[in-house]
Order: sequence, then structure tokens, then C-alpha cells
Amino acid sequence: IRGLHYDLETGFFLINKVISPDLQINVLRRQLDEMARRCREIIVSPSSERERCKVINRILFHEFGFRGDREDYENPLNSCMDAVLRRRRGLPITLSVMYILVAQRIGLDLEPIGLPGHFMVACFHGEAPFYIDPFDGGRFHELGGIRELLEAQNISPELYHVVPVPVGEVLCRACRNLVAHFESRGQADWANRFRVFVQEFERTHQRESQA
Repeated sequence: IRGLHYDLETGFFLINKVISPDLQINVLRRQLDEMARRCREIIVSPSSERERCKVINRILFHEFGFRGDREDYENPLNSCMDAVLRRRRGLPITLSVMYILVAQRIGLDLEPIGLPGHFMVACFHGEAPFYIDPFDGGRFHELGGIRELLEAQNISPELYHVVPVPVGEVLCRACRNLVAHFESRGQADWANRFRVFVQEFERTHQRESQA
């Protein structure tokens, strides 16, 4: 955390290894590689960013059957990439990260978007940005639609709601989720372990912002 050399994929795997020290990271990478391979088999060139995202949706949510875990949302396993890949369900943030990592493997750069209480993916290439909700089966949203979603929750839309979240903040948010979800299950030791990480992210961010 203090080194500031944040990488989305490695960071999520390291969070996962805190819970599962024997985790075989290469196995997870091969699973992501396989989903990307299936996408490449279907993509027809040339294709737009939106068309490639439609292929990703087809592979992830129809062929592999990933979905948002609405029934057991606060299960800490939903924050662990190995469990998400195994159980085919997860939180908005873990599904979004998985989506971004698969997209990277097919040469498509997508961005993490941290809405209040939710997480999405965005594409800023092409004529206009568009947003994807992996928790909702890859549903597409335009910028105006994001504004409407926020206003429906009585949230005044701000620019920071719809622009990319730095990788460090994505990782910190994942740790915050684990704090809350372990606490909800009465697992204080685990909650405190991830609380230390959150505090370190926050101290590091504060130190860098003052530098």
C-alpha cells in the first residue's frame, strides 16, 4: 500500500490471499485468460468498443453464468476473486473488476466507476462514453441514465461520480466492503485485519495529497 505501485489485478489477488494464503494466482489468471479467449473467438473485426462489450456480456453472463449475488450480498466470499470465479456470483465491485480484467486481455481499456453504493464499468473511447453494470447482467447505460439513477436515490450528480476511480481507491473500497461484511457476521478479527488496510490506504492517500 505504501509503495503506491497499484495494479488492479495483482491488488485483488493479494486481498484474496489474505483470506486464502494458499491461493494459486496462476489458476485465477488462467480462468480469466479462458474467458478472454472465448471472447476473441466470437469478436468479428473490425468491431466497435460497444460491440466488443456486448460479446463480453454474452460470454460472462450467458455462457459462464456470472451474476450479482442479491440473495447473500454481504457474504465475504463475494469480495474474493477465487470464490467469484468458482461460484459465478459476486458484488458489483468484484464483477466489475473481473469484467475490466477480461476486457484488458482482448485489448479493450475500460475504467472502474465508483458510484455511491454501487460500482460499474465505463468505456471512454469512441464518440460518447457508455457505462456497463456487471451486477445487472452487463446492462448498458448512457451518461444521462447514470444521472437518472443517482437522482432516483436523491443524490445530486457530481462529476466525480462518473469519472474513473483510481486503482488505490478501488482496492480500498474492496477492503471496506470486507470490513462491513465480516462485521455483519460477527467475525471481528477478520474485520479488524481489513480495517488496518483501509486505514493504511487512507493515511497513504492523505500523505501523498499533502506532498
